[in-house]
Amino acid sequence: MSAPLVKLTKKDFVSDQEVRWCPGCADFAILAGVQKLMPELGIAREKTVFISGIGCASRFPYYMNTYGFHGIHGRAPAIATGLKMANPDLTVWVVTGDGDGLSIGGNHLIHALRRNVDLKILLFDNRIYGLTKGQASPTSELGKKTKSSPFGTVDRPFNPLTLALGAGATFVARTTANDMPHMSSVLKRAAAHKGAAFVEIWQNCVVFNDGAFDEWSEKDVRDERLLKLEHGKPLMYGKSKDKGLRIGGGFTLEMGAADGAVVHDESRDNLSLALALAALEPPWPQVMGVLRAVDLPTVDQLAREQEREAEKATRGPATLEALLQSGDTWDVTAGAGDA
Repeated sequence: MSAPLVKLTKKDFVSDQEVRWCPGCADFAILAGVQKLMPELGIAREKTVFISGIGCASRFPYYMNTYGFHGIHGRAPAIATGLKMANPDLTVWVVTGDGDGLSIGGNHLIHALRRNVDLKILLFDNRIYGLTKGQASPTSELGKKTKSSPFGTVDRPFNPLTLALGAGATFVARTTANDMPHMSSVLKRAAAHKGAAFVEIWQNCVVFNDGAFDEWSEKDVRDERLLKLEHGKPLMYGKSKDKGLRIGGGFTLEMGAADGAVVHDESRDNLSLALALAALEPPWPQVMGVLRAVDLPTVDQLAREQEREAEKATRGPATLEALLQSGDTWDVTAGAGDA
């Protein structure tokens, strides 16, 4: 008889390592949210792995009382893919940042999403390189003055959501670390998804880029400037839900009254709507929640099926006689002119 499952708590997922982030860093909130979520998933700690690259966010595996792997810069998705392919029974999380995941790790990220590897990818976005002391990152806004761009950046930033959607991710969402209830609900959805789940988390760097998302995410403005997506619900926002997004001419979104707002649909047939919502820029509201969630075969699942088929196809004959009669055989008959 198997032993009964032990009910775990948040404390069971807290490691003995001192958490070493700057006081006030939003990473603390994300860590607390993930540690709180873990017991709800009902997955044993020895079946859970956190993998990271380089950056402030990449300290994450040290603070989770699970298996973990602190990799090299940008390679977390590649390491995680290898682990998932080798042991599909594991639940594998990738923790990365806007610098680690979208610069040197960009190629690995898009292919993990393209292949639909069953990974939960959390991208902490603070629009700056924090660990290396404040250089512009791939998500820093145009004109951002930093130590590496003293006169302002001249690069247009990546949009993590449109990048993930364009790569074919089957689950794409955004949340913010200063809204714990919303972040918890999005993380729970990502954990339940079978396939590549990509979550961008707005995260404040109090030292090198304080207030990066304040104009949208602070409590006193978020109702007016954030649109929280709900599948099957109209795209409405504002404190009184009196504003909405509707379809205009040539399939463009328009801002207007709540009446006539388009209904949000996460499904496969509405990738165009997800892309349109992801691409919204100020003064448009910024979207929060799940943009896309579809069920497609994962590469690890397809690989296992292919292995089984290959094993059947290459299995040898069952008996010695069958083996001798298999493959290429010749029937040699003596000719009339043979000696």
